[in-house]
Amino acid sequence: MAKVTFLLYNPAADKPTPIIASVTFDGQRHKVYVGISILPKQWDKKEQKALTRGYSHTNNGKLNDTLENTRERLTKCYDDHRAVGTLPSLATLKKVAEPVEAEPLPEPEATAPEPTPAGPNLLTVFSEWIESRSLTQSPNTLRTYRTSLRHLRDLQQLEGYAVDFATVGNSFAERFARYLLTKRNLVDSAVHKNLFRLKHFLNWALDNGYPVIADPKKFSWQHREPDILTLTRQEVQRLADLDLSARPALDNARALFMLGVYTGLRFSDVASLRPEHIQADRLRVTTQKTRLTVTVPVRPEARPLLARVTEGTLRPLANQKLNGHLKELARLAEIDAPTERVRYAGGQRRATTAPKYEFVTTHTARRTFVTLALEAGVRPEVVMRITGHKSLSAFRRYVNVTEDTMLDEFSRAFA
Repeated sequence: MAKVTFLLYNPAADKPTPIIASVTFDGQRHKVYVGISILPKQWDKKEQKALTRGYSHTNNGKLNDTLENTRERLTKCYDDHRAVGTLPSLATLKKVAEPVEAEPLPEPEATAPEPTPAGPNLLTVFSEWIESRSLTQSPNTLRTYRTSLRHLRDLQQLEGYAVDFATVGNSFAERFARYLLTKRNLVDSAVHKNLFRLKHFLNWALDNGYPVIADPKKFSWQHREPDILTLTRQEVQRLADLDLSARPALDNARALFMLGVYTGLRFSDVASLRPEHIQADRLRVTTQKTRLTVTVPVRPEARPLLARVTEGTLRPLANQKLNGHLKELARLAEIDAPTERVRYAGGQRRATTAPKYEFVTTHTARRTFVTLALEAGVRPEVVMRITGHKSLSAFRRYVNVTEDTMLDEFSRAFA
């Protein structure tokens, strides 16, 4: 993983000095100029960013946005190279760090009149708002909001459109959606989520006196929920029956996944299970996403897996790493029926057909739990109590009435 830090070329200077990005990865360290200079007295060495309080610091909010954007570009450059088995060169890093506009910030003249404070910058306020929610929101939720903020910054850079309170009107929702569809190749459901996050922030900003000119209600996008994927009872059993004694990494991945299938917990909550959450016949867990405490009955199949939690032998994995293992597990279990996944982008249908194992992810476990519990005759309100769903509309997105279930029930009803 690449680490990007910012420092000044001459911290003792009495005039603007260049800001340098120090990029460290795989035992290497490179320093590149970011094309911005600043007075050392306006620099916060500990936070590695410009000071933003005071009349003389009114431009520094945008400067910090530029530095954060530079950090993300350099990190993405490293990730892209590592994905193909290479490392970025110094020349490549210099090219990536080049700013769109690299103008040094002049030192205000002593005789100049006191400047009028600039208005708050939308991207800066959005960033500060996200960080202020760290005590009440899960890390995954904060990560999704940071992703939306990054999309806004990228739009500003790539399209030359100043994203600010004065420029984000009602028509901006369509512009942002078009950017996400065409430049980021997102589907309608992802566009909807990004607009929802921006709408959430704008509502807060409006309530707190910021100069919002848009009607946040306009920030929505028509979308269809994608088809959900669940495993059948037989497929779950085939996974459970796999002999993985010689493949401990896959056995660990299977245990994490099966705990989700047996309990309905989100992957983040399965990975955070501790012995104190486990009681004789139930789990009591405060979920990371909603902070809601749920009680989950313990099925017999789950007990050996929970014993591994108590023993400390069940190892959490990163979501991406686990998803790769799950596809391999599903392939070994011959969960390979040709499966069509349909998504929509700009209202246009996108269909992909592949073996079913290609679509299995950590979220498949929770959806499988809901579907199999309903098929077993557990009342919906009981399942919702276990999963922590508060609305029926949100709960329905987790239910997959399979063709076999439909045919079986129809046969029983009219036999």
